Amino acid sequence: MHVIVLGIRGIPARHGGFETFAENLCEYLINKNWQVTVYCQEDGSGRIYETEWNGVKRIHIPVNTQGPLGTIIFDFKSVVHSLKHDGVFLTLGYNTACFNFIHRIFRKTNVINMDGIEWKRQKWGMIAKAWFWLNERFGCWFGSHLIADHPKIAERLATRINSDKITMIPYGALHVTDGSEYILESFGIEKNQYSIVIARPEPENSFLEIVKAFSVVRRSTKLVVLGNFQPEINTYHKLILDAASEDVVFPGAIYDSETVGALRFFSRFYIHGHQVGGTNPSLVEAMGAGCAVIAHDNNFNRWVADDSAYYFSGEGDLARFFDGDYLDDNFILDKKHKSYNNFNDRFRWDFILSQYESLLLKYK
Repeated sequence: MHVIVLGIRGIPARHGGFETFAENLCEYLINKNWQVTVYCQEDGSGRIYETEWNGVKRIHIPVNTQGPLGTIIFDFKSVVHSLKHDGVFLTLGYNTACFNFIHRIFRKTNVINMDGIEWKRQKWGMIAKAWFWLNERFGCWFGSHLIADHPKIAERLATRINSDKITMIPYGALHVTDGSEYILESFGIEKNQYSIVIARPEPENSFLEIVKAFSVVRRSTKLVVLGNFQPEINTYHKLILDAASEDVVFPGAIYDSETVGALRFFSRFYIHGHQVGGTNPSLVEAMGAGCAVIAHDNNFNRWVADDSAYYFSGEGDLARFFDGDYLDDNFILDKKHKSYNNFNDRFRWDFILSQYESLLLKYK
């Protein structure tokens, strides 16, 4: 049994949700006696080389081009190189699904996780949106089977292909039951006296609305906003920083899992402003840490968080919430309890990864 993983930057995870998922899936499959190969993008030039990590064969492809173009080049080289392998291919994301036509020509079985609706994100220009829009369709045409991480994504894909070709499997996360409280000291915050936002600071993630609603008056708690802000080159980032009161803390982007886990675990609320996408990893991870949730009101977030969240549609009702139930400890305890229950019922890694293995076994 051999699975070849494409479409990510590599493992161990250093970049985002797909890499974290891939790391967990690879370790799970290795323990189930699978052979696992993962393609990894490296900066620079030189020959393709191989290493091993926790039993996983990693194939490193150097690319000396930065940014999205570098990723496109890496994906193309990975697809071409992968043709020498036999097994089932798992492609995470459809952003370069046009290249998966090569797998179809060579009769390779390719399962594609179709991720979210990337072309709807406000940060992309018209050319990028057209690229993602086309590749979403290429994924539907060239994939042997499609994985949707949310029922609404599955419904969308079913308008393009037969629903028998689609399996809905959401994202998973670890169940966090404790954290290191001393970590909070370096941020100048105290347990249950802050709420947290963890996302890329982009318009579709409601950063400006959240910061403005929290900053309209002085608060008795803090708002911790994790993310990479570059106000000198990004106007939207500057708007967020200018709108923030003294109660908003910007520690930057943090990738250390212990630190982020503790910040989630001891928070008053996790605030999730995502307006587009499927099952968002950050929201599931917050539920795994038992966070009470404040979420943007849309079908994607409502299916994931269910009754463990307060839902807002704009800056005004969010500001009113900060003045009301946000301060009610009993309200928070009820939402935290529901978060744990929802997570344990639907999003545990063991439950999610076993579904992936069952699907891959059908094509091995």
